[in-house]
Amino acid sequence: MSDTELFDAGVFLKRVSTRPGVYRLLEDGGKILYVGKAGNLRKRLSSHFRRSATSAKADAMMRRVADVEVTVTNTEGEALLLENELIKEHQPRYNVVLRDDKSYPYIFFDIGHEFPRLAFHRGAKSRKGRYFGPYPSAGAVRDTLHALQTLFMVRQCEDAFFRNRSRPCLQYQIDNCSAPCVGYVDAEHYARDVEHTIMFLEGRDSQIIETLAEQMDNASRDLNYEFAATLRDRIAQLQRIRSRNYMRSERGNLDIVACHKQGGQSCVQVFFVREGRNLGNKAFYPSTAGDARHGEILYAFITQYYLRREPPHELLLSHAADDAVVLADALSDHAGRRVVLSHNLRGERARWMRTARENARIGLQTRLASRAGVAMRLQSLADALGLDDPPRRMECFDISHTGGEGTVASCVVFDSQGALKQDYRRFNIKDVEPGDDYAAMEQAIRRRYTRVLKENRDVPDVIFIDGGKGQLGRAVEVLTELQLSGPALVGVAKGLGRRPGLETIHIASQPQPLQIGPDTPGMHLIQEIRDEAHRFAIFGHRRQRSKKRQRSTLEEIPGLGPKRRQQLFRAFGGLRGITRAGVEDLASVSGISRHLAQRIYDHYHETDIGAAS
Repeated sequence: MSDTELFDAGVFLKRVSTRPGVYRLLEDGGKILYVGKAGNLRKRLSSHFRRSATSAKADAMMRRVADVEVTVTNTEGEALLLENELIKEHQPRYNVVLRDDKSYPYIFFDIGHEFPRLAFHRGAKSRKGRYFGPYPSAGAVRDTLHALQTLFMVRQCEDAFFRNRSRPCLQYQIDNCSAPCVGYVDAEHYARDVEHTIMFLEGRDSQIIETLAEQMDNASRDLNYEFAATLRDRIAQLQRIRSRNYMRSERGNLDIVACHKQGGQSCVQVFFVREGRNLGNKAFYPSTAGDARHGEILYAFITQYYLRREPPHELLLSHAADDAVVLADALSDHAGRRVVLSHNLRGERARWMRTARENARIGLQTRLASRAGVAMRLQSLADALGLDDPPRRMECFDISHTGGEGTVASCVVFDSQGALKQDYRRFNIKDVEPGDDYAAMEQAIRRRYTRVLKENRDVPDVIFIDGGKGQLGRAVEVLTELQLSGPALVGVAKGLGRRPGLETIHIASQPQPLQIGPDTPGMHLIQEIRDEAHRFAIFGHRRQRSKKRQRSTLEEIPGLGPKRRQQLFRAFGGLRGITRAGVEDLASVSGISRHLAQRIYDHYHETDIGAAS
């Protein structure tokens, strides 16, 4: 009997609520296949179960459904928010999923200071000041900061650096700063530069140009030709920036969102426009089922992207998004102001959209071409290892330590799209003999796959072990004990002089090593995965060893708690600076008394004291 036969859809549909809510389609074992929202749960779920499948995606999904869970909400808007959270948490196979959780950068203006500074900012807007953005990348922020520095010479240095200057720094020498730190510009003139900077970031360039032009005329009348020439050059630079970055007929904040589909994949291209200025663009590649519609992709992208950050006043869309009215209301509630979704575009806006769609098309074609190369490497690997199909998921383990100290095991994960860094894991190896790589590998594999089985996570098709027959043998013992027989176990032993291409490849089921050509795509893929596991293990080992060595010696000093240790690290930049500091320097740190400073000094100079006595 199939899973769907165990679930009586007819009985379920008679009992399900007609209110708004969220539903979850589950397969056998409780794993979520799909999360959806509805204004009427019974009507929406009936459309899933009572129609003949309209697509291969729907047919494949419904054949796997073993149960349905529903959550009733008060409004469809509440359902949309809950749906977004569940998709973000579970990333179901048949939903459109945007894998992009990073925060986007802003320009921060610390206007509370007498001489405010401009700075790069990413993260929560917790500091008092003005925030401009978001920008699509850190590079876009840096380009804008550089332009502002050359235009208005407002400082960008840290406050600690600013307070401790006795002479101007290099930025003054190259005409990128007016040196307020040493009094080369008074507060009144600096405030004027600050005002112009804010006007630029708000898109009021025309007003700045008019003001500068008037100042230039006055300087010429006063025969101050050098200052007039400076203002002339500044106006010319502003005009160049305007011609390059402006959406001339727009003065507000909007994003241009274009979607393109091809080869079962999709690309969403976003252009960020703030106060009429094009801040740049970024491509997103949501994980989609092959036949997802444009409106479905845009709906999923907008909910998952804009409900996690502040949306602009308007989104220009290449296609009508599903449930656009509910979506606009949810975005408006989230932003605390009206947010408009527009897709029937004319004139200049239609021209911008054509540009965005062309960028989406080119981006997706480039990605598909690169994926063709990935597919070739996976097929080459499958042929070399004797697999029936190219592997969908691969994991690789490595061990790192120094003379047996601080042993760390790494596990890196790759799929057809490359490294899955969110799935990487490290294991601090305990209770094994120092330097026993076999036991360390055994412990790491047992901990990894015991948890994988316990939590019903994805099991890899191939497991690579960085090592020879010894490590591979321990891995076989563990997987046999766990009754995990699916993955192919492959040992990658280093070659002569650790040179790439000379590795020896062992397969657990074969007595003789494999002969894989050093220049084959499959071998290159093995080397890439092995090198990534090695890098990840070394990084973890070094961090653990550094943390242990730095903290253990300080923790031996009586009366030196965590807060005081932190103060010392902050004041001297690390353990080396602390050990080199004198008693007076140590006592100058907040929370460190003269008596404690002497104790710290004595702790690191006992040998010198003994030699002198």
